Amino acid sequence: MYKITVLPGDGIGPEVTEQALKVIQKLAKTFHLVFEIEEAIVGGCSIDKFGMPLTAETLQKAMKADAVFLGAVGGPKWDHVETSKRPEKALLALRKSLEVYANIRPAKMFPGLINKSTLKPEVVKDVDFVIFRELVGGIYFGEPRGISVLPNGEEQGINTEVYSTHEVERIARRAFDFARRRRRKVTSVDKANVLESSQLWRRVVTKVHAQYPDVHLDHRYVDDCAMQLIKNPKQFDVIVTTNLFGDILSDESAMVTGSIGMLASASIGDKHALYEPVHGSAPDIAGQDLANPLAAILSVAMMMEYSFNLHELAQTIEKAVSAVITEGYRTPDLYEEGTTKVGCVKMGDLVAERIRA
Repeated sequence: MYKITVLPGDGIGPEVTEQALKVIQKLAKTFHLVFEIEEAIVGGCSIDKFGMPLTAETLQKAMKADAVFLGAVGGPKWDHVETSKRPEKALLALRKSLEVYANIRPAKMFPGLINKSTLKPEVVKDVDFVIFRELVGGIYFGEPRGISVLPNGEEQGINTEVYSTHEVERIARRAFDFARRRRRKVTSVDKANVLESSQLWRRVVTKVHAQYPDVHLDHRYVDDCAMQLIKNPKQFDVIVTTNLFGDILSDESAMVTGSIGMLASASIGDKHALYEPVHGSAPDIAGQDLANPLAAILSVAMMMEYSFNLHELAQTIEKAVSAVITEGYRTPDLYEEGTTKVGCVKMGDLVAERIRA
């Protein structure tokens, strides 16, 4: 039995989560497995009901699960809420409490979507790299932080980029271990020419690399890496970087591969794991059956792989997604002339139908 805590969240979160659960249910039936699903609320909907984005009860359910699946949180409805209680604070608190420090974001070009990238087909063909983003440190969590008023009456905003040796070591090891399963190349991304925190980052990554002589390591400044992702994304295998830089570069990767609706993610720690599509809550299309559920479904594939060690099931999901794309089915974000437009629910049905033993 595999115990999963499901947090649908806000906006399109419940819609894509429903399709992810549809796939999990099909896996259970096809492969004779038992997935125990327990739902809880988080984000804006939790603010509406409890006055806070993450309750102790929801956090406890997440802590007890074998894996956590999250849809999305946030939306303009809660823009007026004080900063400390915004929906996004729930996501940060979940990551920190679960200590899921390694955020894994694959960027893979499905052959049928080459024309959806804004880059030339020859540039994006066969793109397949993974970003390892440090997730529970850096500027999103560093202190001091906040907005203060100076003596002259002017406001001043402060955020602090902080990394310690062990935080860099553990994410670096994850990246090097993963590279051994791929093309054995790691690119560490920092801003060591300007930031002291990046100087430490580079020094520690280099030290850890000494334990992996079979893996090639190169260092890039984040601005150069952003340019190279557009110029020649196929040069990358595994990218390891800080919380802030990983957040930005992984969204850039979405445009390389065609749509942010295709990017899944896994956040892994030593004890817990959290899975979620990279896209946000997209409140402008919520409730209209327009969302792309493939990132959520591919996040389930990552769950099968990393939390449950069900490698064959992970491959089964990926093959089902690839088959649906090859057959020409597209949600609105991927639609082009000559393909068949379907909604969120139908796309979930199509993928589930193609899951076979």
